[in-house]
Amino acid sequence: MNENILRSYDIERHLLDEVFEHGGDIRKPYKRLFEYFNKYSAEDFKRVNEATKLSFLMQGITFATYAENPKGTERIFPFDLMPRVITAKEWERLEEGLIQRNVAINLFLKDIYNDKKILRDKVVPAELIFSSANYNKYMVDFEPPGGAYNHISGTDLIKHSDGNFYVLEDNVRCPSGVSYVLSNRDALKKALSVLFKELKVGTVFDYPAALATCMHSVAPDGVDAATCAVLTPGIYNSAYYEHSFLAQSMGLELVEGRDLFVDKGFLYMKTIYGKKKLDVLYRRIDDEFLDPMVFNPNSMLGVPGLMDVYRQGNVSLINAPGTGASDDKAVYSYMPEIIKYYLGEDAILQNVHTYQCEKPAEMDHVLNHIEELVVKPVDQSGGYGIFVGNCASKTECDEMRAKIKSDPREYVAQPIMNLSSHSTYIDETSQFEPRHVDLRTFTLMGKDYQFVLKGGLTRVALKRGSLIVNSSQGGGAKDTWVAEV
Repeated sequence: MNENILRSYDIERHLLDEVFEHGGDIRKPYKRLFEYFNKYSAEDFKRVNEATKLSFLMQGITFATYAENPKGTERIFPFDLMPRVITAKEWERLEEGLIQRNVAINLFLKDIYNDKKILRDKVVPAELIFSSANYNKYMVDFEPPGGAYNHISGTDLIKHSDGNFYVLEDNVRCPSGVSYVLSNRDALKKALSVLFKELKVGTVFDYPAALATCMHSVAPDGVDAATCAVLTPGIYNSAYYEHSFLAQSMGLELVEGRDLFVDKGFLYMKTIYGKKKLDVLYRRIDDEFLDPMVFNPNSMLGVPGLMDVYRQGNVSLINAPGTGASDDKAVYSYMPEIIKYYLGEDAILQNVHTYQCEKPAEMDHVLNHIEELVVKPVDQSGGYGIFVGNCASKTECDEMRAKIKSDPREYVAQPIMNLSSHSTYIDETSQFEPRHVDLRTFTLMGKDYQFVLKGGLTRVALKRGSLIVNSSQGGGAKDTWVAEV
């Protein structure tokens, strides 16, 4: 790439830069990319970047960042033209680990809502599960159609300075971001088309068909040709673009709660031709708002009577209610034991070491070393509520200690990991600079069906030095190539 775009690139010695060796040499997977990019001048590259942003705007590829814009103002989803490259050999091991982990999560969910063997055997503390805000009592003694709970899982991975991938957290409620994977790929195929065939980059465009297959596989018993739909909270939701994108990509109706109703134990959709029975509903609203007769009585987003239809086995919900009990960040710390318990195997993908503040000895360690740790609420997502100790003032550290003491169950802590950095084009400087990245992968689990999207969403912390990559906190994204290099 033209040297003047990289003139301020600084490789930090204690971090793993995925593009450059510490001596400044380009790593092997990126050599062909740099040969190609070297044809661009700084001005040429800037023009290509601006054209891509305009393309995103015209397609409505936007996201609301509530942290920076309390009114939820939409903005273009930040996208970087430099892809992240993962070798096919490295991906093969990651995929194996992702399937192992999500099979175990599914068995865990089935168990804690039915036999509860893992709790009786004291592998996972029963009080940890029953005190979870996401443990759903309406799922007790019930198994969903097809036996799948976590149909769609978003597993977040980081690459540490030791060169290994670690699981940062599991997301099995309503994981988002896959539409941006497909949109990013579409944009980059237009800009770098010649390289995809040359490097044998794995496709991501098979995801909508795979998701549709997964949904059909868990249709209620006796349903041969399932009618499926995507349930959205509406146009003001921050991920509405994704809801509409996925519905359109699968050829399904995008519905809101007001479009649906229950009649004689079945779920129906209103159409201009009359009512139409729904068999599988991919819901993108939280448990609390699904059914005002069971959960929040003030909800205007769900469908009265939906849980009764679900419990009768007459409709499948993607993902199952109550899956949040397994992505509780305190439960996450038991995942190696959960995998061993159900599968008799050691975890292929390792966790980041996690301190549970509910345990007195571990809370003491957190309180005494808070400046060296990342503290997270156990039941939040999207990067909300995260406290990074080495970026906080003494007052902020004291305030965090007080929060932990007042509600230890609500918090876990982890060491501040050295997330790998990656060359990222920064609009403000018109140069490439290192930025921290993670990787959200997407795994589908149906009835006798498993699928891992080849690549996933590389999320970028656009603020220099920041470790917070979430789009809801102002992060950006890269296309992720699984390539034969």
